[in-house]
Amino acid sequence: MLFIDMDFQTLKLRAEDSSGRQHVLTVKLKSKHPAEAPDCSADLPIPLTITWTPQSTLEQLHSQFLLVLESLTDFWDVLDEIDRKTWVLEPERPSRFDTMRRIAIGNNFSIKVEVDPRHPKMLPECCLLGADHVVTPLRNKLNANMHMWNPDSSVLNNLRDVLEIEFPSPATHEKSSFNVECGICYSYRLEDAIPDQVCNDPRCGQPFHQACLYEWLRALPSSRQSFNLVFGECPYCNKPITVKMAAQRSLGAA
Repeated sequence: MLFIDMDFQTLKLRAEDSSGRQHVLTVKLKSKHPAEAPDCSADLPIPLTITWTPQSTLEQLHSQFLLVLESLTDFWDVLDEIDRKTWVLEPERPSRFDTMRRIAIGNNFSIKVEVDPRHPKMLPECCLLGADHVVTPLRNKLNANMHMWNPDSSVLNNLRDVLEIEFPSPATHEKSSFNVECGICYSYRLEDAIPDQVCNDPRCGQPFHQACLYEWLRALPSSRQSFNLVFGECPYCNKPITVKMAAQRSLGAA
């Protein structure tokens, strides 16, 4: 037991899975305990479902929690390998309930993968982010090679094979190589956003926060709007650039 409050109503129980990862189960006892099931929460990517009867004990609760952890071992193994062997741009500090990783591929382009906790070794949902001239060839490779996906191999190895690339790793690259500042606000992180709107001109490739670019283009008389898109010129090279209007929410819609 890690913690119990003065009223003996909130408890925190430690648990370790078979890979040695530490987890915490928070148990809040109800006023009619044990007749009423306690509220249980933990840092998990799936809902925590606990079976409870008036005869149940905290030890049985802990045992059920361990079974849930074991069912997620492969999922966490997949993400831990990605965290160890690649540069993860988002989330900045991954927690055990996060199912997404945004992995750096090169300067100003990356891939966002969404791993299914219940089927972690299957092909994850993938979204390539960056300038069109860089992303399009990789997207074509992904579509052409996805039949090669091997569930018996790791997700990271499969991504390498399907995309025909090597991911930059902490052993080969500094993370600062990928933390390129926004060309408008000159910062990397804006609240939870990073500069992922990239000028498509291969001679430019300057990244911007979507919210910053939206506000910039909206202020220019030469910009035009069509549905939820704003069309204008890149602040750096004056080549055409487009941004979705939804980006304004990141700045609180000035």
